[in-house]
Amino acid sequence: MNRATPLVRTAERLVVVVLLIALWWFASAGSTSVFFPPLSTILDVLWRDLTNGVLPAAAVFSLTNLFLGLLIALVIGVVLGVVIGETERFRLIVDPIIHFARSVPQAALVPLIIGAFGLGAGPKVYSIALATVWPILLNTIDGVRGLDPSIRRVSRSFLIPSMLHFRRVVLPAAMPQIAAGFRVALPIGITVMVVSELFAANKGLGFYILNSASTFRLAETWAGAIVVGIIGYVLALLFVVFERRALAWYFTSGAK
Repeated sequence: MNRATPLVRTAERLVVVVLLIALWWFASAGSTSVFFPPLSTILDVLWRDLTNGVLPAAAVFSLTNLFLGLLIALVIGVVLGVVIGETERFRLIVDPIIHFARSVPQAALVPLIIGAFGLGAGPKVYSIALATVWPILLNTIDGVRGLDPSIRRVSRSFLIPSMLHFRRVVLPAAMPQIAAGFRVALPIGITVMVVSELFAANKGLGFYILNSASTFRLAETWAGAIVVGIIGYVLALLFVVFERRALAWYFTSGAK
């Protein structure tokens, strides 16, 4: 019975998706609106641009920027988070700065970053990294601070070297929180990935959507939005699978 539960849940989700697609299909079948074309037209355009290589090329460019930005954010967020979480005085000093910076709408900074650093993939990667570093950083700090004080005392009592303490004690304890931060950062990164390609870009999914909308090819605009949604869903699903495997010890321990 337990083994069948995931299959049942998957089937339930698929049923909901199929019903929503069917509802969209029949509701839009007779549409003559320029802004809301029939789903059949959108899917025809989607298939055309998938098979001719336009959408795959745009997706490769966008995903490359996304992965690089997330990687930079992960490294910076974890390293700074461990340092800040382990140093109480330093945390109190930088805490107002962190909360001020994370409160600034990150999408609003994209034009400034692109204007300062120019065209190309670099500014887009920086924009994604800047937007996604905050949930990773804050969750890492919380994870480090949540370490049981008795474990810290034992580590000091046995004179465990600092790097070994961080690598074998602090990081494993903070990993569930770090994973939660990355899970929050992922959809933020996808949003900024698209937004960053709306400014001074000539490739990527954001450019595909903007270029289609500006030339009133609304079916292509919808097709691009669908591709972004599918990518976001697939990446989130893959991360959940990775998280369950990498943190199997955490989930099997009964932690919530």
